Amino acid sequence: MIIDRSSPVPQYFQLQNWLREQIEQGVFKHDDKIPTEEELVHITGLARATIRQAIANLVNMGYLVRKRRLGTFVTLRKDLSQRKDIIGVLVPDIRAGYAPELARGVEDAAANNKLSTILCNTDDLFVKADFHADRLIENSVCGVIFVPTAAPDDKNRLIIEKFQKRNIPVVLADRILPDLDVDFVTTDNLQGAYLLTKYLLAKGHKKIGITLSTIFSTERDRLEGYKKALEDYGITVDPSIIKLHDGPYTEKHYLQSAKALFSQSGEMTAIFAGHDRIAYLVYSVARKMGIKIPAQMSLVGYDDLHPTYSNLISLTTMHQPIYEMGQESLKILLDKIQGGAETLQQVVLKSQLVERASVESLE
Repeated sequence: MIIDRSSPVPQYFQLQNWLREQIEQGVFKHDDKIPTEEELVHITGLARATIRQAIANLVNMGYLVRKRRLGTFVTLRKDLSQRKDIIGVLVPDIRAGYAPELARGVEDAAANNKLSTILCNTDDLFVKADFHADRLIENSVCGVIFVPTAAPDDKNRLIIEKFQKRNIPVVLADRILPDLDVDFVTTDNLQGAYLLTKYLLAKGHKKIGITLSTIFSTERDRLEGYKKALEDYGITVDPSIIKLHDGPYTEKHYLQSAKALFSQSGEMTAIFAGHDRIAYLVYSVARKMGIKIPAQMSLVGYDDLHPTYSNLISLTTMHQPIYEMGQESLKILLDKIQGGAETLQQVVLKSQLVERASVESLE
């Protein structure tokens, strides 16, 4: 099916991509005449105006050429991918979480190297990342920094391969894809979670709940660090106080997870939230339920974000060098663009425990 009418991607853009793929895969070769507008209407069911827009874009991009009274033909297109000093940045949401800090790190480092950036919000959706990937290719970016989406690894690989086929270097930031030979910058999430859990254990907490998503490599590693710390302290992992999610962050889900943890807390004295945004939701539920933090329940987060509501609670958390992650990602990408780095660069930055006032000592 050429056109997916249920997709949020504009229909002209779907047709444009299909035609471009036919050209790049050699189905339509140089000097071949593509189907007429009337034929494309029959094939796709689209309106003529939609078809004209897709064809006009491909003409502007150099894939097609119109010949008066003869039709539209495939033409040779020069590779422009290395001509512009523009990089693409694909992040989940520039308004929330760690993405603003990461993007600022990339932007500052890019400006220092006389590069411009195109910032794209994927909303953690593969279909939006795929859409933006095509737009970045159209804009002839010379490199891409990509935070993988909340989609299966094979889907995110398709995004990476789309750039690699056009010799556009890609650096992954924060989240990584296992067993994939691609440059990345992340932090040691397993060690960070281990140290954070160890901190709670040293404060006398033996029953520690946790809630996070298993769809991201970062949070999977945090779960492993949590379990390893418990095991090293001789404490049996209790599945009943582990609330996992296999999708992207949503307030609704984690509000439910927090309520579930509090309703079956038993001897639980602390909660490890997979990241700070979850921690603040846990705190909001505790307050509504009349549970005092840290007097009745200790709470830790991860990331060390600075939300506007941080004055509500002084949160103990694991500080990630997010700004530095953005800068380091740009540095690696620049090496690739300039052709000076043929070997893989996979950088793992260290995080640091930030002790505040959301943990009660039971010792």
